[in-house]
Amino acid sequence: MTLTMSRGARGFAHAMDFGAQIVEGGVRFRLWAPACESVELALEGDEERLQMQSVGEGWHELTTPRAQHASGYQFILPDGTHIPDPASRFQPRDVHGPSEVIDPHEYGWRNPSWTGRPWSEAIVYELHVGTFTPEGTFLGIIGKLDHLRELGVTAIEIMPIADFPGARNWGYDGVLLYAPDSSYGRPEHLKALVDAAHDRGIMVLLDVVYNHFGPDGNYLSLYAPDFFTERHQTPWGAAINYDGRTSAPVRQFVIQNALYWLEEFQLDGLRLDAVHAIIDDNPRHLLTELSETVRSTIKNRHVHLVLENEHNQAKRLVRQKGGEPTWYTAQWNDDVHHVLHTAATGESNGYYQEYAGDTHKLGRALAEGFAFQGETMRFSGKARGEPSADLPPEAFVSFIQNHDQVGNRAFGDRIGKMAPANALRAIAAVYLLLPHVPMLFMGEEWNAAQPFVFFCDFSGDLARAVSEGRRQEFAAFPEFQDSEKHSLIPDPQSAGTFASAKLDWSDLRKPEHASWLEWYQRVLRVRKAEIAPRMHEIVRGGRYTVLAPSAVSVYWPLEGAELALDANLSTERVKAHLPRPSREIWREGDVEAESLGPWSVRWSIDTGSGSGA
Repeated sequence: MTLTMSRGARGFAHAMDFGAQIVEGGVRFRLWAPACESVELALEGDEERLQMQSVGEGWHELTTPRAQHASGYQFILPDGTHIPDPASRFQPRDVHGPSEVIDPHEYGWRNPSWTGRPWSEAIVYELHVGTFTPEGTFLGIIGKLDHLRELGVTAIEIMPIADFPGARNWGYDGVLLYAPDSSYGRPEHLKALVDAAHDRGIMVLLDVVYNHFGPDGNYLSLYAPDFFTERHQTPWGAAINYDGRTSAPVRQFVIQNALYWLEEFQLDGLRLDAVHAIIDDNPRHLLTELSETVRSTIKNRHVHLVLENEHNQAKRLVRQKGGEPTWYTAQWNDDVHHVLHTAATGESNGYYQEYAGDTHKLGRALAEGFAFQGETMRFSGKARGEPSADLPPEAFVSFIQNHDQVGNRAFGDRIGKMAPANALRAIAAVYLLLPHVPMLFMGEEWNAAQPFVFFCDFSGDLARAVSEGRRQEFAAFPEFQDSEKHSLIPDPQSAGTFASAKLDWSDLRKPEHASWLEWYQRVLRVRKAEIAPRMHEIVRGGRYTVLAPSAVSVYWPLEGAELALDANLSTERVKAHLPRPSREIWREGDVEAESLGPWSVRWSIDTGSGSGA
């Protein structure tokens, strides 16, 4: 199997064994369909069905000069069912329609020599293509890149774009993993976005989903039932078969998908969704094989692999002697979100009960990364996490908002609606200057008022089931026992729910939003000047001291100095003897030598007490 990248006169292409590949003599079509004795190919505009050749181990193949770039095609199963290519590069008429042959060399890159940026420089901005701009397209984002550059953002992280059913979706219902959804634009439009971002020194990361397929438009079980296994179960049903006797093509399908996005679209990294739901009992876990294949294949530029992992497995984030990641670059750190969210909002329901008012967890998450490092969570009744203090802080991506933490609330409320302004500034000042990698959620920088509620565009019985399921999901919450309030929960199927999530960029002309933007710009300038250049000096976690309830001091050793955070995330003034630092780099609220006022934060660098790296 060839896992290489070829570079043509104009574009980049990932050579893969799946799908439609332009070759000498036409187009080679290849489908893994072990449940089918025969498969036919139908080309749009050609009435003749072409018989594919069975080449063994479930593979069917055909090379024909009758196809070319932009040709439409479908595979036909023995029972007459027409299916899209599971490795389709583009679906112009959605998930049930024909696939389109794409010649990746057709796009001419302006920045073919781009090599990326070190992870220590990353300031990430998560966005959803459909709601980030009025246009809701890849090209629409280009018009906002200067705003992001001026804000201080150095990387955008795009929520999943793999082709999903309908015109709107969060992206986690994707069924054709290689095809950018047509509602956002064509593949060349995504490449143009990446090119434009690189023009401005901005990296582009993509959220990918390898733990399940969406419920509508997934034809795999008809011709490749071995893609799934009943041996393992996930929240979405039978697991993807990553460890069975016939799992090799399944593993390669997703590994090549990762390489495809990184090579053909010149992306700077991937965020792997919910990897705790990727079940693999092989000695070499899929996550290990995927990361090792990526790192051995792409060596000439920075590539960042980020995890979402409920299990908080520190072992996946370990570093080599030189500080480079062995496998994964970083992980989304829910623990930092939870300690800051509960401090600012006072919420203590659900899993927040584990964090609310626990100052040791606050200090531990800020200093060491994970708040849970093997202890049992009362909420789940299970042990969670692994010791993380030996990891460098840049192994953690921290945030106070993201699509999950906002969108999984019944009304998609942003934290600005729940927390007072001084509390919001305090927790933002903590996470934006933390020596973790910060991640903003779109619109956060101006305290956007628009909610971000779950939305989708299914049809028929599935649509009704999703709408009802969304309401039932919140039925047990005390605040929704009132039937009138329960009835107000937005319907995810409604076009109005989707429209309500679109950012209103005109709000930036309002003083209250413009002042937030100016504040975020100032903080991120401090990060760029004071924190990012020193990230390489902090090779492991720091230490913390509890000053009072919800008040901590945290210290990280630098080379001949020390980075210090003093934070009081409460409504009460607390007494604390705070040594005068050599240099204060940020102050939020009232900080005195003997006390910290409510919602006060001080960041400083002390060149007199540092212990070195």
